[in-house]
Amino acid sequence: MEILVIGIGAGDPDHLTLQAAKAIERVDVFFVLDKGEVKQELVDLREEILRRHGSQYRLVVGRDPERDRSSAAYVESVDDWRRRRADVCADLIAGELGADQVGAFLVWGDPSLYDSTLAILDDIQDRGELTFDVEVIPGISSVSALAARHRVGLNQVGRPIQITTGRRLAKSWPDEVDDVVVMLDAQTAFTAHTDQDAEIYWGAYLGTPDELLVAGKLSEVAEEITEIRAAARERKGWIMDTYLLRRNQR
Repeated sequence: MEILVIGIGAGDPDHLTLQAAKAIERVDVFFVLDKGEVKQELVDLREEILRRHGSQYRLVVGRDPERDRSSAAYVESVDDWRRRRADVCADLIAGELGADQVGAFLVWGDPSLYDSTLAILDDIQDRGELTFDVEVIPGISSVSALAARHRVGLNQVGRPIQITTGRRLAKSWPDEVDDVVVMLDAQTAFTAHTDQDAEIYWGAYLGTPDELLVAGKLSEVAEEITEIRAAARERKGWIMDTYLLRRNQR
């Protein structure tokens, strides 16, 4: 039994790498966690990729458990959510994948960056009830797509970058770093920063027909981004966005 974790890019079916396309061809069963009608288009995009590159396969859909986003104990709530996701995935693998078959999870972006699939598969294996090999196929991340769409490099000459979350950015700008890539920012943490001379390169729904892009000095475009983001989320019911904050070297 083998499980492939395949990065499929930020949203454009053409983001798929040749390695990923070849991997998809040999999969017997694809596992998808359904997030409900609001994000049905994400399932539809996966199905479009499979129509283009899959051969003989089955698509098995499980219900993604709800996550408590209001809990003050952030790490604990994420751990609980991952355990419940692992329960769902373990049942799907045990019930739907034969001993000599190949199963796969299609992961947005790259499986190594702010995605729980690898941790969930580790959890399942640690339980000792299922035995399978895991192969990871990297994909184009939203971070790479963001930089490409804005035609910028992620780092300044000889300087580091840091990838972080909106929750951590809200506490402080990372020390000794002038370029910060921010993901998972539900609260638009960039609006609270005092360094308004920083540049921001923002993108949402990257690679999809609904892609949104804004760039400029934070003091000049922060309000515009906030309004565009709120309107898009209201219209679609969900949003996935990423941004680069850059300040001049001090």
